[in-house]
Amino acid sequence: MSQDSQAPAPPLSAQKSAWRFAKTTEAGSKSLPESFASIKLPAAGKSWFKRFLAFVGPGYMVSVGYMDPGNWATDLQGGAQFGYRLLAVIMLSNLMAILLQALSARLGIATGRDLAQACRDHFPPAINIALWLACELAIIACDLAEVIGTAVALQLLFGIPLLGGAIISVLDAFLVLFLMNRGFRYLEAFVIALLSIIAICFGVQIMAAAPPVADVLKGFIPSPEIITNSQMLYIAIGIIGATVMPHNLYLHSSIVQTRAFEHTLSGRREAIRWATWDSTIALVLALFINAAILIVAAAAFHTTGHQNVAEIEDAYRLLSPVLGLGIASTLFAVALLAAGTNSTVTGTLAGQIIMEGFLRLKIPHWMQRLLTRGLAIMPVIVVTALYGNKGVGELLMLSQVILSMQLPFAVIPLILFVSDRQKMGELVISRKTTILAWVVAAIILILNFKLLYDTVL
Repeated sequence: MSQDSQAPAPPLSAQKSAWRFAKTTEAGSKSLPESFASIKLPAAGKSWFKRFLAFVGPGYMVSVGYMDPGNWATDLQGGAQFGYRLLAVIMLSNLMAILLQALSARLGIATGRDLAQACRDHFPPAINIALWLACELAIIACDLAEVIGTAVALQLLFGIPLLGGAIISVLDAFLVLFLMNRGFRYLEAFVIALLSIIAICFGVQIMAAAPPVADVLKGFIPSPEIITNSQMLYIAIGIIGATVMPHNLYLHSSIVQTRAFEHTLSGRREAIRWATWDSTIALVLALFINAAILIVAAAAFHTTGHQNVAEIEDAYRLLSPVLGLGIASTLFAVALLAAGTNSTVTGTLAGQIIMEGFLRLKIPHWMQRLLTRGLAIMPVIVVTALYGNKGVGELLMLSQVILSMQLPFAVIPLILFVSDRQKMGELVISRKTTILAWVVAAIILILNFKLLYDTVL
């Protein structure tokens, strides 16, 4: 992210006045105050590698949202129906995500505000209430997908009924509380450990599937057929819609502030540079995992007469016999459980950031997390009791539609803020980056609206 250096930065008073609704009595309010600047950085004389390692963590927590259970269904369906041809869509959506997450990190570091706080300080109260309600709906929808993913994984691995698995997932809220009390680094280490498990599970499955390398590489080249084939286009839109998660933009702008970087222009520049590298590398890992799900589905189902596989349970049942590897299905379910658990950890943290940022409301963290999780579990319990597993699958799709509806309310304010010189000073993004960001936003929003239209109608 280069910054436009044509004009000098505005004076401090101008930067303060840029936030029209900021209250001077709350000038010192911090995002995630219990973890703010809690991770010390190596001394300036230390090697660049040690400095970089100190910033590693937030990017991996953000990457969780790009491989959550909501992504699995679209990746499985795309691989089973169309082979490797939609790999280009996964790559494109991840490149878009890399840009947006870099902008989110820049906002948090440059302004000292997370995205929710920035909205609160810029928009009038009526708009903020609407934005907060949209955010809470998105958090519940995201949590819903994670509860379903965790419950399905527990059912596949241990035979626990979906209803029981959904109730067990409440324990994740206490897990977040425990890890946060130990220190933010413990939370990051837990997330990275689960991401490693997911990567290992799919690495083994790819080796067992032994996909033709030439076909896989060809799949990363965009094909006109993605646009001309209506069925392929629908799944492609679903992949993009399930990839960029609005709550991640709020989350990332907050957790980058857990590093105790110097609050000088040079200190912020360094923090932005390392935070961007951190999220970029982490999202490349997310690209690998999303691509791996599609590659395994393509190798196992597309050429073996199982093109109709779209449900997670069907993939679990067929993987071992089709690949000839007895442990393949178990690895698949373990990866799903790790993805569901990881997503609940970051989702509940994002819920806290949004509630505190928009409302300045501070309630006990265990209460906030249980409230969010309870609101997500109730639909799962009701739908499971009334419609069984099939209803839960449709509920998972509904959660992705709700997330698509909320996306504009996160992306548009983010780009408005980071391209505003009065707010960002010398750390404002360049004009070229601004144009690219708006093009990315337009592509994502148009495709999400089309997904919403096709799903509803």
